[in-house]
Amino acid sequence: MNSRQRRGVVLLVVSALCALAAFAGVVTVIGDARSQVGPKVTAYRLAKDVPAYESIGRGQLEAVRIPKRWLPATAVRDVGQLNGKIAAVPLERGSLLQTDMVAERPALQAGQMEIAIMIDAETGVAGKITPGARVNIFATFAPRKDTDPEVSKIIVANARVIDVGQIRAFDTGSDSQRAGGKGVPITFALGAEDAQRVAFAESFARHVRLALVAPGDDTAPSARDRTYTLARDGAAS
Repeated sequence: MNSRQRRGVVLLVVSALCALAAFAGVVTVIGDARSQVGPKVTAYRLAKDVPAYESIGRGQLEAVRIPKRWLPATAVRDVGQLNGKIAAVPLERGSLLQTDMVAERPALQAGQMEIAIMIDAETGVAGKITPGARVNIFATFAPRKDTDPEVSKIIVANARVIDVGQIRAFDTGSDSQRAGGKGVPITFALGAEDAQRVAFAESFARHVRLALVAPGDDTAPSARDRTYTLARDGAAS
C-alpha cells in the first residue's frame, strides 16, 4: 500500500468517526429534549368567553395536549370536575382552565326557597356581590300619610346569595316602582317569612339595596338598628 492509499484510508476512518460523533450528538440532543418535554396529557382551554357566575359546559371548552411536567397542578384534566360549578370570575377565551377559576354553585338548604329580585346595578350591587355572599337587604318605604316619615328598614339580615344574573333594564310599566334604569337579578335562599318580606319590598318599596356582610360575621343588627327615620337622628341630637 503506497502513501496515497494510506492517506485515503486514514481520511476514510476519520470521516467515519466524525459521522459517528455527529450521530451520537443528535441522539443525545433528541434524548435530552424528550426528557425535558416528557409525556403529554390532556387539559382544557376556553373556546369562548364565559361571564362570571355562569356554568361551564363541554361546548365552551377545547381539549389540548400539554407536556405533563409543564402543566399546572390546578389544571382541569377531567370535564366531570365541572359538574355543578360556575365561573368564579369572568373567563377569557384561550385561557387554560384551572380549578381556582370555578366555584361550587350555592345550593338550597332544608326549609329554604329561591327568590329573585331586581337590584339597582349602580347602587345595589357594584360588582362585589357573588354567589355564596351574605348580605343585609334594605328597603326604603314612602310614608302612608303626609304626616308620616319616610322609613328605611333592614327587612332581612344575613341573606345568602345563590345566583347573580346579567344586567338588564328595569320594567318600564306604569305600576313599576323603579321604572327605567338597569338592574341585576339577584337570587336568594330564604325561609318563607323572609321571602315574603323580600317579595313585598320588591313590589312596594321605593328602593331596595344590598349591603355586603363581612365573611364569617353572623351578627344580626339589633331591633333598634333595623329601622331608621330622619326624626331619630334629630331626637338623638
